[in-house]
Amino acid sequence: MDQEQLAAFEVSTRHFNRIMIAIDDDDFISSRFAFDYACTVAKIYSIPLAIASVLETGDLNVFQSLDPDVLSERRNEIAKDLNVYVEKAKKAGILDVVPMIGEGKPGRVVVEQMIPQFKPDLVVVGSETHSGARKTIGSVAAHITRFSPCSVIVVRDPASVPVPKTEN
Repeated sequence: MDQEQLAAFEVSTRHFNRIMIAIDDDDFISSRFAFDYACTVAKIYSIPLAIASVLETGDLNVFQSLDPDVLSERRNEIAKDLNVYVEKAKKAGILDVVPMIGEGKPGRVVVEQMIPQFKPDLVVVGSETHSGARKTIGSVAAHITRFSPCSVIVVRDPASVPVPKTEN
């Protein structure tokens, strides 16, 4: 790196204007910490927060996906859970909260439908929690991170992050 360029640049603040949190209805723990982070940022900046959740149609077997009662029940469950998140965000002081529900493959739906619709400049996703030393992000978070047209932050459950050992 050019030392003159390095010495000449000035730190500037980064301000977000719209934030989206992608909630995984099947993984409350990772969604919870990501949601807390998204609400914190939205409140600090006083910006709109979209809360996005996707009905994973791939989780349904052929018979379930063809049964309108099963689909309706799952849609109602997702909507009910999403409303809880919306109320929690409002209670936390977020003034502009936008609920969003999609259907299909979550990563694709978020990137191809929800992001273009809401136009956030930051998307927050949770990271699946697994035991063991090696930490990876889930396939949905990886897809959103790889293909999102805007910045993405992956938030981990603090309890899943290993604490380095210190020598005495």
